[in-house]
Amino acid sequence: NLKNPSGSSLGSPRLVSVQEVPDYGEICAPEPPSRNASMIAALQEKNLFASFQETAVHAASPETGDTVEVTRPPVRTIKDTYPIYSSIAVDPLRDEVVLQDTNLFSIKVFHRLDNTTPNAEPAQPKRVIQGPHTLNEYNNGLYIDPQTGNIHSVAMDTADSMIVFPGGASGDVAPIRKLNTPHRNFATAVNEEKGEIYITIQYPPKVMVYRKEANGDEKPLRVLEGEHTRLYDTHGIALDVKKNLMFVGTWGNASDYRVAGTGKFYPPSINVYPLDASGDTAPLRVIQGSKTRLDWAGGMSLDPDRGDLYVANDVGDSILVFRETDDGDVAPARIINGDKTGLNHPAGISLDLKNQEFWVSNMGNSSATCYSLKADGNATPVRTIRSAPLGRTSVKFGKPQAVAYDSKREQYLVPN
Repeated sequence: NLKNPSGSSLGSPRLVSVQEVPDYGEICAPEPPSRNASMIAALQEKNLFASFQETAVHAASPETGDTVEVTRPPVRTIKDTYPIYSSIAVDPLRDEVVLQDTNLFSIKVFHRLDNTTPNAEPAQPKRVIQGPHTLNEYNNGLYIDPQTGNIHSVAMDTADSMIVFPGGASGDVAPIRKLNTPHRNFATAVNEEKGEIYITIQYPPKVMVYRKEANGDEKPLRVLEGEHTRLYDTHGIALDVKKNLMFVGTWGNASDYRVAGTGKFYPPSINVYPLDASGDTAPLRVIQGSKTRLDWAGGMSLDPDRGDLYVANDVGDSILVFRETDDGDVAPARIINGDKTGLNHPAGISLDLKNQEFWVSNMGNSSATCYSLKADGNATPVRTIRSAPLGRTSVKFGKPQAVAYDSKREQYLVPN
């Protein structure tokens, strides 16, 4: 409605006239059925991007009409040809260490006692699960079934699934199961007693709980999600089945995508919930504050016998060990950090209670480092698996989706 200066209405919507639109007939006549069928078949045979593979694709200049070839090879390429290890798990059945390579879309398996000395060439895995049939893509969360050795691998932002391989799998093999999950999944943990598998979703933040054998489009048994959960950018997860507790790491980035201007930043935290929590359940306790030294907390693993919670602290190049009873702004009971540790953007962590060790996957230097379960301070690794030249720093590409060039500084800007 129009308003006058006093604010009162000057009028209201009303029908003024009706005018018939001229009939121009069929502007675009439909193709005959045979023509449509042949086009569909051609599309199936040559996908949308096939033209980029042709040898004679040209683009015309709008000013001169000149053509230039657009399929010439690049002058140079910026890429990382070495593994970027995002997550790690110990297979007690086979005495193996399993590493997720989020850069080359593979799962690499090493013997637990492998050790790459400083003067040695990069270690070679016993087995590699890699190839188009594996459906490995941007993988992160990892869990090994202690009874069967089955490998549960969470494929993150680009695949939105959890794929399962049989223990001992190798090569370009198809998974035995594929569970479709919400977008932006991250980590996983399992309650073997109840046969339930937990998967964290970064955003909108939630924790999904499925049957352990879930497959395809199977729905979750329950979902932890809502305003009172204090889940903000959900990442790592660990379970204490004996005490019926669930520990969830959050990075603190909060927003409601349905409402503009709701973005907020909270300090990173570890939230503690009942193991069977669902719906909009508030945490029992929250470990949060400057004393915690939490930043990008990735993988988490629990020692239920000692009540110690191990956290891979990415930006701080550290492993933080909390008491599982901790609450509020508390300092870790132990911190593994320093130039002797070999830690470089640690992302995943796995406890080997049988051998009283724990393993860490390092995204920053293509390595996995092993420590005594009682390690503290600037501890030297017991063993190291290194898959790149000594001293090499990873390009640390995550999922680059754009690029910009700063002509003043002559630098490329690549958001990940």
